[in-house]
Amino acid sequence: MKRYWIAIVAVAVGASLSAAGAAAQAPAGAGAGGATQSSSTPHSYNPIKWVKKDPKTTNTSADVNATRNAKLTSKLQGQGLLAPNADLNDACSPIKALGECVAALHAGQNLGLDFNCLKSKMTGVQATGNASCAGAKVRKRLALDEAIRALKPGVNAKAEAKNAERQSAADLREARS
Repeated sequence: MKRYWIAIVAVAVGASLSAAGAAAQAPAGAGAGGATQSSSTPHSYNPIKWVKKDPKTTNTSADVNATRNAKLTSKLQGQGLLAPNADLNDACSPIKALGECVAALHAGQNLGLDFNCLKSKMTGVQATGNASCAGAKVRKRLALDEAIRALKPGVNAKAEAKNAERQSAADLREARS
């Protein structure tokens, strides 16, 4: 008798689950296209459509960067970090972050290091035509403090790098305003 009731309960559960599954499916037939459109979610499943494209934003940010770079170039030329005819974009081209480049300029001036040697240590690319750089050939990228340590072993490289980064952050803040 117990098996009989278990069988009846199993059949009832199976029937209710199959009915619930059929009710959850979208309607089929001639009017199915309109029914599925009205019950769809308000957003697209295409992730490319999630990103809003605003052409004004890209032009505005490029103008802001150009203005900031022009201010920063003139400020660094005034401080003697860049030559009067030098451009910041050209000087910093192999270094990815502008803040790192300005910090390298400051560290070079503070410690009397050649900026091109410092840049070649930081980027991992040997400076062309500059045999005066100390140390072994460049093989990998170095952080600013490691590059300072490689070029001038007797100084507290970590403190000098932190000082140069602080000066760089102040220059960037001032150029943004």
